[in-house]
Amino acid sequence: MATADIQSMTGFASARRVIGGVRHSCDIRSVNGRSLDVKLRLPPGLEAHEAAIRKQVGGRIARGNLQITIGVEAADMAEAVAIDADAFRALAAQAMALSVETGLAPPTTDGLLPLRGVVIARERQDGADGADGDEIAALLDEALDGLVGARLAEGAAMAALVAGHVDAIEALVARAAADPESRPDAMRARLSEQIGRLLADTRGDGLEPARLNAEAALLATKADVTEELGRLTAHVAAAREHLATGGAIGRKLDFLAQEFNREANTLCSKSPSTGLTAIGLELKSVIDQLREQVQNLQ
Repeated sequence: MATADIQSMTGFASARRVIGGVRHSCDIRSVNGRSLDVKLRLPPGLEAHEAAIRKQVGGRIARGNLQITIGVEAADMAEAVAIDADAFRALAAQAMALSVETGLAPPTTDGLLPLRGVVIARERQDGADGADGDEIAALLDEALDGLVGARLAEGAAMAALVAGHVDAIEALVARAAADPESRPDAMRARLSEQIGRLLADTRGDGLEPARLNAEAALLATKADVTEELGRLTAHVAAAREHLATGGAIGRKLDFLAQEFNREANTLCSKSPSTGLTAIGLELKSVIDQLREQVQNLQ
């Protein structure tokens, strides 16, 4: 069965672009979520773009928990950082004095450089503050293209599994409908035979045939699974329609999986035979596999 543009909710993508002489990066990680939840990590100067970024993401992604990190660094690292010489000298002098006092090894340059305040970021006029909104949007679009591509690839594989589960459900429903024990006339015949034996065994003591026949008819009605099989068939058609339509169908298929399970439970509870019960239990197993897959779809 053909499926349309169906996305999973998991994926990762990144993009790099030099904007105004400054290298910008955008990393996006997506995992399952009940709705669209976007968490942003932006460098100083890009806070004003947050609303536009969220709107842009919402136009491309319908569901999932997204972590978006936009970073900024100078194209030339020498332009990005500087050493606070005064802070370095002060720390070196104190460390040297402690070395003499305690007899420990003297400090080294590579040991002092990682200390907070020694290496600092340069103030730049061409940093994040100077990034144009259209350029940031282009960077984000590039990362979103990669993310959507990854989610589509995984979504296609999941949709194929879902379609297979739907086919299996349809086959089980057909088996249940073909089971001789599930037919109303078979149930009526079996109950009539049981009533006949009951009347013969009790020799009619205190038992009214008309009353027994009425109770038997009621039991036959309660054991009739025709409606459940009809609803299961309708759900199969609905699931295939969603898969063919594509888009954000995860919630719709999850709801259908719940309905499938409801009908399977009723089928098992009303089953008049061990054979039909076995089919119902197998049906529940396939439905569980279906629901596990659809919960990963957008």
